[in-house]
Amino acid sequence: MAAYSDNLPPVPVHRTLVVRTAVQSTVQEREHILKEIEYNMFAFPAEMVYCDFLSDSGTSAMTDVQWAALLRGDESYGRNAGYYCLQDAFRDIFERGHDRRYLLRHVMAGTVDSQLYCNTLLQPSQGGFVNGGHVQLARPNFYIVPQGRCAEAILFSELMNSSSSNDASVAPVIISNGFFDTTGANATAAGFELATFLQPGLREPFDPNEVSSHNPFKGNLDLLATRNFLAKNHHRAALILITITNNFAAAQPVSMANIRDAASLAKEFHIPCFFDACRFAENARFIQEFEPGYDACSIAEIVKEMFSLVDGFTISLKKDGMSNMGGALAIRDNGCLMKKFEDVGVRLKERQILAYGNDSYGGMSGRDLMAAAAGLYEITKESFLRSRIGQVRSFAQKLHSARVPILWPPGGHAIYLDMNAFFADCPRSPGDFASVGFTIELLRQYGIRAAEAGPFAWEWDKKQSEEERDTIPDLVRFAVPRNSMNDGHIDYTVAAISKLYHQRHLLPNVRIVRGKHLRIRHFQCGFALVPASRSDGSQSPTNKTFFSAAESQIRVLGRSLSFNDDSVQVLVREMQLAMGAWGESAVSKSINGHISNVGNNHAPIEYSVSFDVNTGTPQLRFLIEAQPPEEVAKVKLADLQLAALELNRTLSQRQDDAPSFKRFDMIKDLFIPEINDAQNGSRFAAWHSACISPGSKRADWKIYLNPDALGASQREMVIRDSLDRLGFAHTFEQLKRGMEPTDRFCYFSLDLEKGCDARIKIYIEHPNATAQRVADMIQKVCLHLKADSRDDIVAFVRAMSGDRTGPFQRKSMVTCFAFTTDRTEPSVTVHFPVSDYARNDAEIHCRVVEYCGNKAPMVLPHYVRSIAALRQRSLSDGQGLHSWVSLKQSPDGSLGLTFYLSAELFGPLPDLEQ
Repeated sequence: MAAYSDNLPPVPVHRTLVVRTAVQSTVQEREHILKEIEYNMFAFPAEMVYCDFLSDSGTSAMTDVQWAALLRGDESYGRNAGYYCLQDAFRDIFERGHDRRYLLRHVMAGTVDSQLYCNTLLQPSQGGFVNGGHVQLARPNFYIVPQGRCAEAILFSELMNSSSSNDASVAPVIISNGFFDTTGANATAAGFELATFLQPGLREPFDPNEVSSHNPFKGNLDLLATRNFLAKNHHRAALILITITNNFAAAQPVSMANIRDAASLAKEFHIPCFFDACRFAENARFIQEFEPGYDACSIAEIVKEMFSLVDGFTISLKKDGMSNMGGALAIRDNGCLMKKFEDVGVRLKERQILAYGNDSYGGMSGRDLMAAAAGLYEITKESFLRSRIGQVRSFAQKLHSARVPILWPPGGHAIYLDMNAFFADCPRSPGDFASVGFTIELLRQYGIRAAEAGPFAWEWDKKQSEEERDTIPDLVRFAVPRNSMNDGHIDYTVAAISKLYHQRHLLPNVRIVRGKHLRIRHFQCGFALVPASRSDGSQSPTNKTFFSAAESQIRVLGRSLSFNDDSVQVLVREMQLAMGAWGESAVSKSINGHISNVGNNHAPIEYSVSFDVNTGTPQLRFLIEAQPPEEVAKVKLADLQLAALELNRTLSQRQDDAPSFKRFDMIKDLFIPEINDAQNGSRFAAWHSACISPGSKRADWKIYLNPDALGASQREMVIRDSLDRLGFAHTFEQLKRGMEPTDRFCYFSLDLEKGCDARIKIYIEHPNATAQRVADMIQKVCLHLKADSRDDIVAFVRAMSGDRTGPFQRKSMVTCFAFTTDRTEPSVTVHFPVSDYARNDAEIHCRVVEYCGNKAPMVLPHYVRSIAALRQRSLSDGQGLHSWVSLKQSPDGSLGLTFYLSAELFGPLPDLEQ
């Protein structure tokens, strides 16, 4: 039967016959309980939760077939009927494909006789995951346990006991695409070191419109990183563990090709390859839907092929066994593990019996064994998987429609809120554990329980290196129980999440008050709420100096872009030098002196973050207007000239890596003339900029000069003479051939570097211009650009302006042409003044996110993190943080994006018109 029919919703695959009524509670009652339990999600009474997404483990609604099987449960101590049923169900599901025997049906129907035992159930078999008859006694390889973590515990402890190393001081390693919390805790408790190699790209943008037609298999093992690790550490590697689906990485699936290659790699290095197979059926469905060559294969065939590639697996039957209890460990007979460690199966059997009782039941009741055996058949029905994954997908699409950021594409059992994007315009750091605060408010206000799967759960605060910390995602998981929830639950949850998204600036942070150093601490520890700091435009860091404020902002921007501390310190040192004595002046609540045009809020500081569109490689810069060393009642242009020249002198007198002012000196008289107080009304004398790249040991300096220094009437002469003196005389006419009569030169810039790649940059303002006119002008100047470059420019302007094309009558667009002596054609940059064409920074943020998602996905996460780091208020409270966004086109075809950001040191801007 088809899943869909001509615009109809999916075909229903089950009916609800038994319901349970939720206990009604008030916000006040839930708040009281939360305080009593120290805000621990796991300690809140389940009956008072309306929609419980804490876990899908053991929380599913069993089918009528499972209930029927449960009633046939046999509670005998030794070799109960459920033992044989579960064994043969494992052979059916994981080994036989379509050639299933369904012996469970005989037990359920009561048609078992002695011949079935003698001729089938007790017959010896070997070579697979479940040896049969006397072979299971002599060479055991199948172990029933109460749940998946018990299987992990006996496997890891025995593996550690059996492993040998020449260097006892070096811990053996388990390699994985992602360890879930209990898996990682069991492995480290046994003494293993964890090596997580997740294929890069988990946070890369994904088009939600492709959710039903494409999947990038973001849960894959990073094969290259694994091979590189094994090349140096194969003697330490005890196991490769592939988690399907990858619950560490937002339930993302693993492709068959990746499983095959990982198994081949393990075989090459003689290392056992295992599955954490908790959600094997969901993973198989993703392979069937999205991996080339498998669309015509059945789930049974795909599962058989998946498991044919590995040496063993652990499984929680509480997930893709759809039972309320149960787990198992299965090891391939005569596979890599058994060959490597003699009698390992017998020793594992000893551990199983010591911990969980007779191996016939492994700590489970006979009823649960029967329910789990039946559940394996139920979970692999294609109609169920279609409905199951479709419900989770629908959940994701509804959140997307509500503009709530999630990690795309959704996995099989859960949706994950992308909390980095959720709090993108809020001043939160990973150590604030703001995502935990979100889950607390969701439960308090709406009776909905979810689980943080981010910095708290993955112990960000206990990691030693930035590299370890950077691998931790910041997510909140909504695990959907199987067969338990309907559209009403999902719709209520989406509405509640959307409400909190709009209140995100008010959601509390938390701090750990008990149990910080416990293993798997989220099950036990306690919290206290920490109110989120909320800053609006009226709040100003009055206890800070200009330098201390700028230093703090540079450091948070540097961290957000993953610059190392040494490189950031280079830029901090340059900022301190550029500010000099005036940097120690206190920042006031409002502008009380010279009104600088460097930044949006008229502070003499502005920051910019620049990115290569193809690689995402960042640069971090500051732009500064040097100020008089002593506070004066009214700053004059002559004061700014002297301050700029003094900064030049300070920079040039450095012992090492001094910027070069040779070219500046050649044109100094054109831009820094002797003036009287009333002359020409120039807006500024000179601005300076310093820039660092990742790993920089020194900053690159530029100086920006004012073409109006001799008066507006002399503007073109100043530009023409400057270009002539610097050896670029031909460029003046090149620029003029594209300019309209209303266009004007507004800035002239020099790289203060030596060498043929040091640039001169000419900036042109375009009053009342349309996007198309600016694109046409650029094409006339830059004949080397491709014809579609004009389309790129128009698309950029439309995206930044809110789908406008102009004419732009407020602040004008600006173009910049950069020339060097070693290149005949210039690079060109289009600057768009976003702050003048948006209601607030939140609107600008949305435009940039959408544009980068479509045109510059490598830039998007860096941009989001830099805004989150710098902002001091809600982005919807006003505009001013963003000032300009620019698109650079280089002669080689490469593109760059730059975001110009205000320091926002002052409160509301004064009305300059009055």
